[in-house]
Amino acid sequence: MQETTFDQVTNALLDETKPFPARHLHRFSDLEPADLTLLLEAWPKVSLRRKLRLLEDLEDLAEADTLMSFDIFARALLADPEAGVRTRAIRILWECDDRKLVPTYLHILSSDDSEETRAAAATALGLFIYEGELEEIPASLLKQVEEALLEAANRAESALVRRRALEALGASSRPEVPPLIEEAYHRKEADWVVSAVFAMGKSGDKRWEKRILSQLRNADERIHMEAIRAAGELELASSRVSLLDQLEDEEDADIRHEIIWALSKVGGAGVRAKLEELLDSEMDDEEAEFLEEALDNLLFTEEMGQFEMFNFEVDEDDEDEETG
Repeated sequence: MQETTFDQVTNALLDETKPFPARHLHRFSDLEPADLTLLLEAWPKVSLRRKLRLLEDLEDLAEADTLMSFDIFARALLADPEAGVRTRAIRILWECDDRKLVPTYLHILSSDDSEETRAAAATALGLFIYEGELEEIPASLLKQVEEALLEAANRAESALVRRRALEALGASSRPEVPPLIEEAYHRKEADWVVSAVFAMGKSGDKRWEKRILSQLRNADERIHMEAIRAAGELELASSRVSLLDQLEDEEDADIRHEIIWALSKVGGAGVRAKLEELLDSEMDDEEAEFLEEALDNLLFTEEMGQFEMFNFEVDEDDEDEETG
């Protein structure tokens, strides 16, 4: 069959008497300059509803297929006049670590007239906090991002922006961050507790262990889910028994997935046997595939545990030689 031209793709986008064909979505990946120009010329003629639906579909496709990249298109939409378009463009770019995006995100965080767009920019900046802690971006750029997020976390008028800024700061080693997390954790509003537990999970700091364990059975599903994720992110061995117990009784598929993935990060006694038991009894192909991925991740966790144990033993031997 003859390949569809990009003219035909844009014409299909403009024809709002019919749903936009899903088979065309992959054509928005890694756009050529000429195709991007053609698309941006047609873009103002597309209804807002259709634009938002397209961007949501592209975000879903990028999540499902890691070979798809819609970054070129999304970058071109960061200054779109519609806040919903800007917000969804940032969401598509959340995994993009190009530091050239930082000035744009900082400008949006401080100046955009949409609360949701500013919040999305705060979330996007969290990736650069993480990269800064790994020394993968210049210290000066990390400091710029940290200062902007601290300003937003402390002084933004919007509670949503303050919470997203706090979440983005989770991985930061700045001394100002733990008190912000602690303060958020003790607020009465559940939204703030969700953000605090999220930040705890990103912190890599086991000082939060007791806080996270205490939320593993919270009646609020959002706090419950974030606590499960945080237990996995911090590889809290102390959460294993509770997570295994919950896996026995939990009926909600999303929560079960979070528990299984957290256990694959925690590892330890009984985890492999439980996941293999679930895989042996699973009839659904998608669920079986997810369990296989979790078992692969568990293998990585186990191998890293052995590697760290070996390193510890070598360090002890070296110390004996030095003091002998």
